[in-house]
Amino acid sequence: MEIFKILSYNFDMKKHILTLIILGMAFNSTSALGANFNMPWKKETQAETQVVDASSQQAKVLYAQNDIDEALKVLKSKGEETRTAEDWLILGNILQDKDKIDEATYMFKKSIEKDPKYYKAHYNLGYIYLIQEKPNMALAEFKQSVKYKDNFAYGYYNMGCAYLKLKQYRNARYNFFKAMDIKNDEPMIYYNLAYTFKMLNNEKQAKTYLDLYNKLMERQ
Repeated sequence: MEIFKILSYNFDMKKHILTLIILGMAFNSTSALGANFNMPWKKETQAETQVVDASSQQAKVLYAQNDIDEALKVLKSKGEETRTAEDWLILGNILQDKDKIDEATYMFKKSIEKDPKYYKAHYNLGYIYLIQEKPNMALAEFKQSVKYKDNFAYGYYNMGCAYLKLKQYRNARYNFFKAMDIKNDEPMIYYNLAYTFKMLNNEKQAKTYLDLYNKLMERQ
């Protein structure tokens, strides 16, 4: 039997990670379709409008080169009052890379405190809440991320996955379609839609989106 997994990834300036989780859900006669509640996560670190100083720029370059320990040293050498929202975000990313989730959460919150409209920090914080099985808190952060960047496909995608976790399938469907309107070449959106339609007992649409997913995967 072919086992399908709804895909997720961390979308980062230095890496692209696929995380796969299987939940056994029957799909047609030859496959199983399962929901994945690790979501695509865009850990972007380059702010569009912030003016950065030399140490912030140095830390960003080091982080992009995967020299996270040196980047951490540079940012920790800055006084807290001088850290930008992006500095706090990079600190959070580094600590999450080191599996220090509580500390990463603190850093993302500090980033939001520095700039409440910083969609990237809301997004990363929402992802942490989601993997901590706190979908309602995750939704609140994802909603903020798309509020401040309305064409952010991954924000809508993650909202859809959070709604899947809450078994609110119509809300999930709506957000997956929003994500697809913005970014229609992302296979996992189609896969999640296939799963969502299956849970809505619409096998025909589920098969349609699963077929589209498979076609996109063949091109990669």
